[in-house]
Amino acid sequence: MITSPAFSGKRYAILGLARSGLAAAEALLASGADVIAWDRQDVAREKLEGRARLADPLEIDLSGFAAVVVSPGVPLNTHPIVGHAARFGVPVIGDIELFAQARSALPPHKVVGITGTNGKSTTTALVHHILKSAGVPTLMGGNIGIPIMEQEPLPEGGVYVLELSSYQIDLTVSLDCEIAVLLNITPDHLDRYDGFAAYAASKARLFAMQSGGHISFLGSHIPPELRLASPTNPIPAIDGERQVRWPSLQGPHNAENASAAIQVCMELDLTPDEIERGLQSFRGLPHRMEFVTEHDGVLFINDSKATNADSAAPALAAYPPNPAPRLHWIVGGLPKEDGLGACEQHLGNVKTAYTIGEAGPRFAELLEGTVPVQRCELLCEAVGRAVENAVPGDVILLSPACASFDQFRDYEKRGEHFRQIVRTLTEQDPDGAADSDRRPEA
Repeated sequence: MITSPAFSGKRYAILGLARSGLAAAEALLASGADVIAWDRQDVAREKLEGRARLADPLEIDLSGFAAVVVSPGVPLNTHPIVGHAARFGVPVIGDIELFAQARSALPPHKVVGITGTNGKSTTTALVHHILKSAGVPTLMGGNIGIPIMEQEPLPEGGVYVLELSSYQIDLTVSLDCEIAVLLNITPDHLDRYDGFAAYAASKARLFAMQSGGHISFLGSHIPPELRLASPTNPIPAIDGERQVRWPSLQGPHNAENASAAIQVCMELDLTPDEIERGLQSFRGLPHRMEFVTEHDGVLFINDSKATNADSAAPALAAYPPNPAPRLHWIVGGLPKEDGLGACEQHLGNVKTAYTIGEAGPRFAELLEGTVPVQRCELLCEAVGRAVENAVPGDVILLSPACASFDQFRDYEKRGEHFRQIVRTLTEQDPDGAADSDRRPEA
């Protein structure tokens, strides 16, 4: 784990002992800090029994504490811990800020910070993959993978690649990234912010924390009202003929993700050949344009991570008519917004839409008259109908444009259920198992 003498002898309160909170607690304890920790679940608290004082930070005097460390899931705009800590002049931070404060004790390294409404997970994983395949010591953390404080420090010359949500940036004050990337900003999480401008400003703080001489990259889909304090470099467009060589990076959204990754890796002094090899060998992320299988000439794509319309739209764009529409789109869940948003401009690619979940009836109303619609309640019904209707060359795409919480714990469970349904249906083929080793072609 990452430790630092900067924490030694100081007092910290930790609220929430899920993965990042527990990792923060362990790192602080190993650094010689005095830790008070709390989680409303007994099983979470038991992991620190006898090593930390177990008490709710809301119920104690916080005088003299260095900070209250909270999970990014704690809504700063409504949770009482913010006001309680403020009464004692104690900052509320997250595990990324602890990492920022620990950096001076680590071997010389660089940090790449990547944010944006959409694409940040893929871009983070891609940068990490390219670096790793080129032999550069690297770790991936933040809003993806293992909590950064839980991981072993890199040797000299290593690169930490961090996916950063707006929630994590809100809890960070001193993360000075050598390279910062803001891919895009579209309306999301507005229940946590006083309007879209405040949400956009949260993302832009990643640049504001950078010191002079460090570099920043800005994507093309940025609201014009966003004013940045420091100059940024645009993420250039990708040559489409080049993109076809990267099997897991198809579609216009992945063109920008790949371009951002290329710019980052160039700044980190990788050669063009090293970057190209990484782009070609990248296998993608689970639940994000994930190739599940090809069966009887039909592709099955799991894009369960597309929880809003702007995130689903690039998936629709990735499969244009060939020559007729070939996309069977499974859409719906718990709605985040009303309307089709950016998906509307790609409906010409849709052969049939299958609506599911709480938002299903509304999507059906919006789509009927433009594309054929089959109203389904459950995901299993939608996949079954799509399989019945699809012909060789078609694509069955789960890209819900909605949250999952009406029927599933999270988008991951929704995607896993999709995989399981597909596996069950395709394994019924009397000629044998599906050919799951072939890669898709966009």
